[in-house]
This record gives sequence, C-alpha cells and structure tokens, in this order.
Amino acid sequence: MKKQSIIRQYNFPDADLYLQCLEVIKYARRDKKQFGDYGIDLIKLKQIQDRCKKFQQLPNDDELVGDQMIVTEKKYKAAEQLKTAIRSLMMRVAMKFNNRTGRYRKFGTAKMGDMTDAQLLLCGRRVIRVARQQLDFLGEVGMNENIIGRVQDACQKFENAIHIQQDKLHDRDIAVENRVKIGNQIYDEYVNLCNIGKDIWAEKDPVKYENYVIYESNNEQKKARKNS
Repeated sequence: MKKQSIIRQYNFPDADLYLQCLEVIKYARRDKKQFGDYGIDLIKLKQIQDRCKKFQQLPNDDELVGDQMIVTEKKYKAAEQLKTAIRSLMMRVAMKFNNRTGRYRKFGTAKMGDMTDAQLLLCGRRVIRVARQQLDFLGEVGMNENIIGRVQDACQKFENAIHIQQDKLHDRDIAVENRVKIGNQIYDEYVNLCNIGKDIWAEKDPVKYENYVIYESNNEQKKARKNS
C-alpha cells in the first residue's frame, strides 16, 4: 500500500513562516509574564526558535531539483557514451553481415535512439552477449574483447548513472516530506502563540493584539501596519 503523503498545512512561503514565527517569538518574550500563565516559558520559546533555525537550514526544493538535474544530465551523457560504443561495435557487424540478416538483427539495436533507459541498458547487455557469441565470425573485421569491453564499460557507467538518478529522486521525496513535517509543526506552534497573544491583548491593547494577527505574507503584514 502506497504511503500517504504529508499535507502542507499553510499556504504561504516557508521563508514567510520562518520570519513571522521568529517575530511572534520576539513578542512572546516581550510578553513572557502573560505567556507564563498559559504554560509558555522562555525555554519553550527557545525550543520553537531552534526548530525555526533548523527549518531554515533545510535545503529547499530549488536546491533538490538542481541536484536532480545534475545527475540527470550525467545520466544522459552516460547514455550517449553507451550508444556511441554500441554504434562503433555495430559498424563492424555491418561490415560482416547485412543489416537484414538474422545475425545482425540478433543484436537488437534497431531504433536505439527511441529506447527508454531500461531498454537501452538491456540492449547494451544483449550486444555484449551476442558479440561474444559471434567472435569467431567477426574476428576478420577487427572485433575483439577490447571493442566489446568498451560497450561493457559504458553499459556499467550508464547503469550506475541510472541508480544515482533514482537515489536523488528518492532523496528529494524524503527531504520534501521532512521539510513539510517540520514546517507543519512550526506552523502549529506559530498559530498557538498567535492565539495566546490575541487572547491576552483582546480588549486590552489593540497594538499588541495586532502583533499576533496572522497574515498570508510579510508584504500583507507591512500593508496592514502602514494602514493602521
């Protein structure tokens, strides 16, 4: 059964959550006496602040996508190197056999440019196997273990590149889930601090009450202050 993904509980940027939470912590420290009546002391505020800092240091999706793009480019390069090695070997096969013969078609390299990663990898392994089976027939056109070895080496590098790319995909999924999980925790703590602050200053101090009002972004918060 597929694991259910964690849903992000807030709809504004992580950077805004980080800054707004730190600002509310600052106000809560200012109002530490009143917050103490709700069981929120300086130690708990420090714990929330530490979580905010940990959250801010997590790689964002741009970084993760960038890493993924780098390994994907390397995989594409490895794929092209494998195709080049296969074409070089197949040129020798074509010198010996017509490309419509069974011996040629046995290599299975038709439409190689349209193959998926899995198909290309399988093609490379098949070319290696079939070339070794036909070494006695292909020796006169220069086919030898060195030629086959180039395909084998390129095949292994391509397979490694595929695994690295898949690992990066999984790493990104895990990192995004971890970021959402910590972000949701901080958001819950942020909302709780804001609710306490509003409860403290409702009907008492409208300016301090405003300090604990949640806005969708810092820009909206600045507008509200400017208009107040």
